[in-house]
Amino acid sequence: MSTSPPSSYLVVGAGVFGTSTALHLKLQYPDVAVTLIDRHDPAAPMRPAASWDWNKVIRADYSDVTYCRIALEAQDEWRKNPQWSQFYHETGIYWISRSGFAQKVIDNFKSLGRDVIDMSALPVDEARKLHGGIFDGADYEGVDKVLLNETSGWAEAKEALQAGIRRAISVGVKFVTAEVEQLEFDWEHCCIGVRTDEGKKITADRTVLCTGAFTPVLLEKGAVVTHRDALKPNGRMIAAGVTTGLVTLDEKTAAALNDMPVCIQENPVDRGSSNGTIPPNDENQIKFWGQKIFQFPHGTPAFSQPPTGSDYHQWEVPIALLEDVAVASKATFGERSATWKIHSHRICWDCVTPSEDFIISSHSASTGLFIATCGSFHGWKFLPVIGKYVVQMLDGTLEPELKRKWAWDKPLAKIPGKNWPKYNLADYVA
Repeated sequence: MSTSPPSSYLVVGAGVFGTSTALHLKLQYPDVAVTLIDRHDPAAPMRPAASWDWNKVIRADYSDVTYCRIALEAQDEWRKNPQWSQFYHETGIYWISRSGFAQKVIDNFKSLGRDVIDMSALPVDEARKLHGGIFDGADYEGVDKVLLNETSGWAEAKEALQAGIRRAISVGVKFVTAEVEQLEFDWEHCCIGVRTDEGKKITADRTVLCTGAFTPVLLEKGAVVTHRDALKPNGRMIAAGVTTGLVTLDEKTAAALNDMPVCIQENPVDRGSSNGTIPPNDENQIKFWGQKIFQFPHGTPAFSQPPTGSDYHQWEVPIALLEDVAVASKATFGERSATWKIHSHRICWDCVTPSEDFIISSHSASTGLFIATCGSFHGWKFLPVIGKYVVQMLDGTLEPELKRKWAWDKPLAKIPGKNWPKYNLADYVA
């Protein structure tokens, strides 16, 4: 049952979860003090976390009907809300999978009452002829049907995120640029805010961690300060990275790919979850991402966390991960991409759960502390709406199914999902 809200909230991390949460909190409770803190200024041209990127896929193509439903809600906002629609490009999606994924997605759309006239599960021989045959040379080993969904697309990621932060500030959210060093607790272990690396305390009635790959760091430090191991992630989440890169196309090639859809490719399956590519932007650049999802255990005690430093050394990419992006290019375009030069390689860090579900929940070990993070490499598309669900969690009105799905204390998956890291960055670093 919802009650009157606390007088103040501190939202830590201005990525997708944090920006959306701060915005929805202030829109719902104009008289409540909402502070959004991040290590980077809102206008910073580069940021190290998963939320900052050149572009991101916008889709409701899920075999999980719950995420399908919420992604459809988000996608409606991407299409219709001027706040977001200016950054959205509905190019369609072409999804190569061995798993029968295509029909599962179509069945989910039908069960949710959505039109499927622009969707199909096509045999490979038919699918590879589409879009001028640009994916004719892709890796189709073991694939029966390809998912075609003309209602999916992509968004200009950093521009949309920055616009969301500006909107939050415009409605009264206070933005603070500072490096958060650790959580602050009172003598009863209630979280009362954070301390910055300059020693400044920023307090609030409720603290919401939307800190992505940095979340395990803050929780581990909190456990040391309070002598409470229950604050630790304890297998609920892990900081993980994946590599991206760009290809700048010549004018002739860019024209040939002008109408291409997003392509998600699950081959070669032994390398990881999926690789893929996003259509050309205004600078004739297409983005690829690799399949190798990796952890990086270090520190004392050792646990996976991004490399130390304000930018996580995101541009320092080992040779093996450069090659991973090259595999994505070949798996998608075959020999067509043989002469393309991939550049601007970057390691993108996120926080992943074993089930690949988000965590949007109170933390059972500390009153006043809430977690809203773990995008698990599929959370960005929910930017327009995820904050609404975080507010519902804070108010105690989150629907029971989502409360169970996103709970801090839910049983851990016995077999982690495909996005749980199976590689170690330390194996690639000299």
